[in-house]
Amino acid sequence: MPKRHSFAYGRTLVISRLILLLALVALVGVTVGLTPSFPTLSLAILSLVLVGYFVLLTVSPLLTEHWVTRSRLILRQGWYFRAVIPFAEIEKIEAADDAGRSRVPLGIHRPMGQPSLFVTGGRQNLVSVRLTHPWRFWQAFGLTASEIIFDVIDREGFLSALAERGTSLPPIEADRADAELRD
Repeated sequence: MPKRHSFAYGRTLVISRLILLLALVALVGVTVGLTPSFPTLSLAILSLVLVGYFVLLTVSPLLTEHWVTRSRLILRQGWYFRAVIPFAEIEKIEAADDAGRSRVPLGIHRPMGQPSLFVTGGRQNLVSVRLTHPWRFWQAFGLTASEIIFDVIDREGFLSALAERGTSLPPIEADRADAELRD
């Protein structure tokens, strides 16, 4: 049994961010072209901001995946979101009904008044993880969520990897009252 299984997520978010970046570059190009003496320092700062946007929000999601390890689920989206959830903290994992959700937000999104945190790169093959108690996520402005909804490209493979991990022995918990190994 491998130490971890990796699962890619949708790329719709990356495509929309790339289109936004291209529009911003075109806007800066038109502004520089129409301004007779555009300040060099301002152009350098704008260029650095656009390059930072490109690396952090467009390239980094292409380099990360969700992981299922022996004892936890690790959800990632780029270099800006990471949630390490031990299996003991998960109440229920199930395929989310794609048709039941009229509009799934892309990216990291926590709708006000709802206990769900969306960590989506696409709007298909959604999976819902219900936590045993609400968690606070700094990536969602410190709001709490008791359910995380995310997408994976291979939902059936993801759910079968979780089922496979569920049949393996749980890790030893040294803090428990009866943690000694017995024959």
